[in-house]
Amino acid sequence: MTTATDRWVGLELRHLTALDAVAREGSFGRAADRLGYTQSAVSQQIATLERIVGERLLDRPGGPRRVTLTEAGRVLLGHASAIAARLEAAHADIRALADGEAGTLRVGVYQSVGARILPTLMHRFHASWPGVQLQVVETNSDSEPHTIAGVESGELDLAFWILPLPGEPLEGVEVLVDPYVLLVPATSPLAGRRSAGIADVGDLMLLGNHRCRTMAAVEHALRARGIEPEVGFRSDDNTTIQNIVAAGMGAALVARLAVDERDERVRMLELEPTIPPRRTAIAWHRDRHRSRAARAFVETAIEVCREVEQTFALPR
Repeated sequence: MTTATDRWVGLELRHLTALDAVAREGSFGRAADRLGYTQSAVSQQIATLERIVGERLLDRPGGPRRVTLTEAGRVLLGHASAIAARLEAAHADIRALADGEAGTLRVGVYQSVGARILPTLMHRFHASWPGVQLQVVETNSDSEPHTIAGVESGELDLAFWILPLPGEPLEGVEVLVDPYVLLVPATSPLAGRRSAGIADVGDLMLLGNHRCRTMAAVEHALRARGIEPEVGFRSDDNTTIQNIVAAGMGAALVARLAVDERDERVRMLELEPTIPPRRTAIAWHRDRHRSRAARAFVETAIEVCREVEQTFALPR
């Protein structure tokens, strides 16, 4: 006697691919063009899939109206997307094994890492691993969801991320402890001081980010001390924030790494009491193979970040 479980053994990736194509294109004909199949082949694959799962997966209204997923189709396609992501990860693993000391290492970074850490890191890594090409994906924010999604799917091998990590299937290692500083224009009455108190911050018009998790942490820390931050302008570009501070249009509580310290138009002040620092990690997929090159990149990143940390002490 054939059971439902027995039928599911016959499910193939091409069946799910056909379902995804029809759902995206809204018709069997356009799905066939997308996949390079005949329309009858796509129809047969969908019919086989519906027979295997025992449910109608598509609403076929007929005529020019769009073909849509049923509830069962949406549920199945959700699982299919996860399966496709794991297959992409498996493909990435096989490439990593085949590459050895050559190939491509794909790394996600956010903008302050890209500006301050990456140049030295790339130079040192390339000196030791000249056959490995670094492919860097940079975002403005330290909380872009597609960065971690890229690690999960295998599109990225490694990614810089602000702790804590989102959880399984990711793990990582902390590479940088990044203190917050108050950035003020050189013309500010505070500019001659070495530090500022939290009360001083409450009197200032602040500049901040839109989506950055670290900005949310800063605002939470201020509220915990009874100060409601007045944020007059937001941008996810660090250079924009620093230029507006330099123009005398406000101050900013920012991670030390985000500041261009060569800019004489601004001053950095320590905070007393301090806000818990931003902690940066490099993350990878726990269940995926990490190549020797990826491990060496992490070790080099730790080395470079420790050197950068030593420059964080403000002059007395």
